[in-house]
Amino acid sequence: MDRFQAMSTFVTVVETGGFASAARKLEVSPSVVSRVVTELEEHLGVRLLTRTTRVVRLTDAGSGFFEDCRRILGEIDTAELSATGTHTSPRGVLTITAPVMFGRLHVTPIVIDYLRRYPEADANCWFVDRVVNLVDEGIDVAVRIAELPDSSLQAIRVGCVRRVLCASPAYLAEHGTPRHPDDLAAHVIISSTGASTPPEWRLYDGERQVTVRAHPRLTTTTNDAAIGAAIADFGIARLLSYQVAQHVQEGRLAIVLPEFEPPAIPVHLVHREGRHVAQKVRAFLDLAVATLRADPSLSYTG
Repeated sequence: MDRFQAMSTFVTVVETGGFASAARKLEVSPSVVSRVVTELEEHLGVRLLTRTTRVVRLTDAGSGFFEDCRRILGEIDTAELSATGTHTSPRGVLTITAPVMFGRLHVTPIVIDYLRRYPEADANCWFVDRVVNLVDEGIDVAVRIAELPDSSLQAIRVGCVRRVLCASPAYLAEHGTPRHPDDLAAHVIISSTGASTPPEWRLYDGERQVTVRAHPRLTTTTNDAAIGAAIADFGIARLLSYQVAQHVQEGRLAIVLPEFEPPAIPVHLVHREGRHVAQKVRAFLDLAVATLRADPSLSYTG
């Protein structure tokens, strides 16, 4: 068994999400890919992947081995480039995840720029409003809009966003502009949580937290729908500042009660690799960090 080939094949299966996709990328048959991985598992004496009809997932042993293989293969590539004195463009499939709207507004333009710069690279974007496990799902880079817990992941802060209340100027002209969180009880509320129970909005009056138990007349499962309802003069919505930045700038929406907003929420780019970052990941991170930190809607302050 060629261990280098086996490791490379195994990594490709994980990164592409299955044997068939790995076979297409490697230009071999799926049976060849399956045989190579099976021989690797037999050689190691452990199961690396759990196979079902729909998905391939890493086992606990496979997860650690996958990270080691990526690091070793990356070091081999670096050593070859160093020995030959040449530098190649990033290549391979880069997988990125981000919240749906952040992905549409901010990540997609960066990915397009990245692909135009590096013709040998491909990208797979997972835009979902849930936290995706980077190891289990084979993700290279993730956008996290939150305070991050301690973990083995590498994080780069690229900005921050605010949780804001907003409404259209026409709605505020008709119904009045709230001056205190208590005033919200007299207003039409739009919620984008999709929760079955009324949402609780935590605001701050100086150092004191004020909890507003909102009773929405309209509840949606998407932020886009909530924004549309607010622009249509229906009521007051609570969203993240980047989601409404352009609408506020162009006068379709206005921020209300800004002095009662909770602390800003950091935005991070998260990846799995430490010092030995794959070239495709490093190139994307360099581009994404520079672009996002320069975006005024993310209010980066260092």
